[in-house]
Amino acid sequence: MTTAPLDETATTQYITETFDGVDVLVAAGYSFFFYDPGQKLPAERRFPFATLAASDNEYDTVSNLDRPSVFRLNIGVSKETYRELFGPQPPAAGASGIVETGHDFTTLDQILPHPVYAPQSWICVLSPSAATFDKVRLLLDEAYALAVRKYGKLRTLEDS
Repeated sequence: MTTAPLDETATTQYITETFDGVDVLVAAGYSFFFYDPGQKLPAERRFPFATLAASDNEYDTVSNLDRPSVFRLNIGVSKETYRELFGPQPPAAGASGIVETGHDFTTLDQILPHPVYAPQSWICVLSPSAATFDKVRLLLDEAYALAVRKYGKLRTLEDS
């Protein structure tokens, strides 16, 4: 049986202890996980491979994160993985700011499209159980690998 993080503190610890070169920035009620060993990238070139939100804020209330012990882990996966999970990416969010995917973004312990960034192949899960986190680990592995590749390309551009 795999022991899995079941709260935001343990999830953050899992990410920072599992993946080398991760820098965490906490801002606006989110934790942003960047691959940036040595913090060498300029701020405008840094893009997270995962984020964690533990409460609602002025920009995001769709998941009702102010419920006790509820948090949302957001993960940037490849277009191919997104499509395997949910089909084609939806169009950008309309006036509501929320993408129309037909999902209930308040559902706990289910891998879902991200309520805003699904068009960019982001997914999310609210308060995953141990069984769900076993699936999430693979998605985090992929997101991290994508970030490492992107970092390599950015460093090459910076050095040229």
